Amino acid sequence: MSEAPLRERIGKYPVIKRLGSGASSEVFLCHDPFNGRDVAVKVVSTDVFDDPSQGKLFKKLFVNEASLAGKLQHPHVVQIYDAVAEDRLNYIVMEYVDGGTLERFCSPDSLLPIEVVVEMTFKCSRALEFAHRHGITHRDIKPANILHAGGSEVKIADFGAALVASAETTQVAAIGSPAYMSPQQVKEHPLDHRTDIYSMGVVMYHLLTGRLPFQASNNFSLIYQITSMDPPAPSSIRPQIPARIEAIILRAMAREHDDRYPDWEAFSNDLADVFRTECASEEQSGFADTDKFEILRRLAFFENFTDAELWEVANMSSWRNAGPGEVLMREGEPGDFFCILAEGEVKITKRGKLLNLLRTGEAFGEMAYLAKSAPVRVADVTVMGEAKVITVPTLNLEQASDACRHKFDRAFMEILVERLTMANIRLSGV
Repeated sequence: MSEAPLRERIGKYPVIKRLGSGASSEVFLCHDPFNGRDVAVKVVSTDVFDDPSQGKLFKKLFVNEASLAGKLQHPHVVQIYDAVAEDRLNYIVMEYVDGGTLERFCSPDSLLPIEVVVEMTFKCSRALEFAHRHGITHRDIKPANILHAGGSEVKIADFGAALVASAETTQVAAIGSPAYMSPQQVKEHPLDHRTDIYSMGVVMYHLLTGRLPFQASNNFSLIYQITSMDPPAPSSIRPQIPARIEAIILRAMAREHDDRYPDWEAFSNDLADVFRTECASEEQSGFADTDKFEILRRLAFFENFTDAELWEVANMSSWRNAGPGEVLMREGEPGDFFCILAEGEVKITKRGKLLNLLRTGEAFGEMAYLAKSAPVRVADVTVMGEAKVITVPTLNLEQASDACRHKFDRAFMEILVERLTMANIRLSGV
């Protein structure tokens, strides 16, 4: 059967090419001329909605996904920009990710390095924790719904099957992909975020071993295995998998709720810890994305930043280790960046006179961002011992989101007030 002629335009979006098609929809690469970006547009055939057996289901999935437009703003969730429902044209406009899905990494001959899978899973866990805080349970987590954006970058897609806590309409049951469903989901029991934790454990298992934990010739046999049997140990399939990573997978996939991770926070904390202890090599700088995110979350400077803003900071900054005596800033030099101490201590001196000591979590050189004209350093900044330094170019922050810049402005204002107060106390001799 020949393929239908390519559409020239979908609504206001010129079509570039067809990306793929499924049972109920086609996806096209289009251009958004108003925002100057390429987008993916999923078109659902009106004939699908008219189907007497599954029309209501497909309509519900479309409405469910469309309702999330603009609501899940997270760097590891595919953004939904727009949704249109007309008499003969129904489509959803989404962020375009040019990397395919994680399905291509699920066969034994195309497995990713263990550390990359751990980091991908960590990012997914943070995105799903973000969704959970907004009352959303995905319910269809699988490699086909996780897009690859290069390296360890991933974005979760297709929230059509999502369980939305605030929804007033009845939720659709029997949704999801059986091989990745939790025992509670295949039994059609009431669900919460722990069903997604289970599914994420299955995805991790599949990516690391190249096979599903349960395999059967029919759904009845598959459901029996999911609800009654333990999966083969991942290390029995891929012996290089460390015991601690295997333990994380099996805990995420525990049959009983009470044996599974209670929340995404516990799951992601274990993933971050095992990455540091089992995955980081001596050749690495020591600042993988998991490290950056976890360090930022611990620093008081960033206590009011959201997850999305922390990821933004991690991506806009450079990170490095600095040794004792290293001069990070010199008096009189132009300043086009500022720093935050991730760990360690620095001294601020002017012409050899000690002005201040700064410790973990404190910022310095911020006048490079706050000054209206080209700033010049007014003091030297020298490392006292081993330190970890976060460097943010002022140009990068100027190009950041409004919300992120606002959080930096507020944090800098609090620093300035605190330092002025301390200076006044010293001058008054109190």
